[in-house]
Amino acid sequence: MRQPPREREVTVRSADGSPIHAEVYGEEGRPAIVLAHGWTCSLRFWAAQLADLAVDHRVIAYDQRGHGRTPAPSGSAGYSTETLADDLEAVLAATLGPGERAVVAGHSMGGMTIMAAAPRPVFREHAAAVLLCNTASSRLDFHTRIVPMRAGRVRTALTRRIFAAPLPLGPVTPLSKRLLRYGTMGAGAAPERVAECARIVQACPSPVRIGWAHVLGALDLDAEARELTVPTAVMSGGEDRLTPPGQGRSLAAALPDRVSLTVLTGVGHMAPVEAPEAVTAAIRELSATYLATGAEGATA
Repeated sequence: MRQPPREREVTVRSADGSPIHAEVYGEEGRPAIVLAHGWTCSLRFWAAQLADLAVDHRVIAYDQRGHGRTPAPSGSAGYSTETLADDLEAVLAATLGPGERAVVAGHSMGGMTIMAAAPRPVFREHAAAVLLCNTASSRLDFHTRIVPMRAGRVRTALTRRIFAAPLPLGPVTPLSKRLLRYGTMGAGAAPERVAECARIVQACPSPVRIGWAHVLGALDLDAEARELTVPTAVMSGGEDRLTPPGQGRSLAAALPDRVSLTVLTGVGHMAPVEAPEAVTAAIRELSATYLATGAEGATA
C-alpha cells in the first residue's frame, strides 16, 4: 500500500480532557478533509486516502478512543456515542480555523460518530459535506449477517455474543485472515488488502473492542441522522455483512440532504481498503462540489 506523505502530529484535548491523537497531512490553506475511522481500526486504515488526497488537500485523521495511539477510556462512561461526538468536535475545533469548512468522511463507527455529532454547533460550523461509508444509524445487531441464519432473536443474541467475545483477534495467521475476510470483506478482496486489514484490526485491544461493541449493540442514532443537514453521500458494500446495503439505503432515505447513494459490487465492510479508489473519488467529488479551492476559499 502506498505510504502517505509526511504528517504533522497533534494532540487534541476532548471535552473531558482525554487526549486524542490526530495527524495532519498536506499544506495549510488547501481544502480540508477530516477522516473518522471505524470500530477496531485506526487512522492507518485511511492510508490510501491520505496518500492520494494530501497531494492537493489538507487531510486530518485521528485515532478514536482506545484505537491506534489514542488511550482507552478510563471507565465505562468513556464508551458512548456522546463521547464519540465530543472527540470529533474537539478535532474539528483544534485543526480547523474559525469558520473553516471541511468534507468529513466516516467509516463504520466513524460514520456513527458523524451522526452523533450532527446536532452539535461545532460540527455544523465546520462540516461542508459528509461521506458515510459502510455505516448505519441503528439496529446493528438485528441486521448484521455475520451469523448465517434467518434474522430473528436467536441470530441477534448470537451476534451480540460474537461482538463482545473477550478472545483476542490476533495474531495474524492464515486462519485469522480467512475469518476476517468472511466477516468483514468481500469474497474477491485482494490478499494483500485482507492482510492489511488484519494487521490493523487485530492490533485493537480486546477490552476496547468489547467496550465499543456494547455501544454499537445499543446504537440508536436515527434522530441524530435526521439532523445531518449538510450534503451527504452514502456508500455501502454489496457484500457487507456488518452493515448490509439495506441499512445504507434506509439511512440514505432518512437524510435531509442526501446527494448520492452508491453500492459497491463485490465489496464488503472495509471499502476504504477494499475499494480505495472509489472511496477517494467520492471524497474528491464532495470536495470539488462543496469546498472552494485555495487558501481564501477554505473558509468560505
